[in-house]
Amino acid sequence: MTTARDIMKPGAEWISKDESVGQAARIMAERGVGALVIADENERMCGIITDRDIVVKCVAQGRAPSTTRAEELCAATPWWVDADADVNEVLDQMESHRIKRMPVIEAKRLVGMISEADLARHLDDNQLSEFVTAIYGRP
Repeated sequence: MTTARDIMKPGAEWISKDESVGQAARIMAERGVGALVIADENERMCGIITDRDIVVKCVAQGRAPSTTRAEELCAATPWWVDADADVNEVLDQMESHRIKRMPVIEAKRLVGMISEADLARHLDDNQLSEFVTAIYGRP
C-alpha cells in the first residue's frame, strides 16, 4: 500500500500567522516551494498560504507585503491527511475539495506536503488523469 508518507515531500515548514506576507514569499523562494502552512501560537494549522495568494490577494490588491500578515490571506483551516493514509484517500481528499497541495500530519505535527508534482511522480496515468480532470475539468 502506497501512503501519503511515500509520496510527500518531507520537511515541510510552517510559519507563524503573524509573519509578514513578504517574509512568507522569501521563505518560499529560498525553499523552492509554492505554499507554506500557517500555524497559530500552539503550532496548530490555521491556514495555508500559496504564492498565488500572495500575488492575487496582496500584491494585485495594492496591499504591502511587508505589513500584511500571513493570516490575512488564509480563507480557512486547510485540509490535511495523516502520514499513513492510503494514496487513494489522499486523492479523494484532494479531488473532492479541489486542492492542489495537501499538508501531511503525523502525531499532530506537520511532516510533509503533497503537491501536484509529487502526484505526477508517483501515480499511474489513470490516477493522474482522474486527478487532473477533478481539479481542472469542472467549473
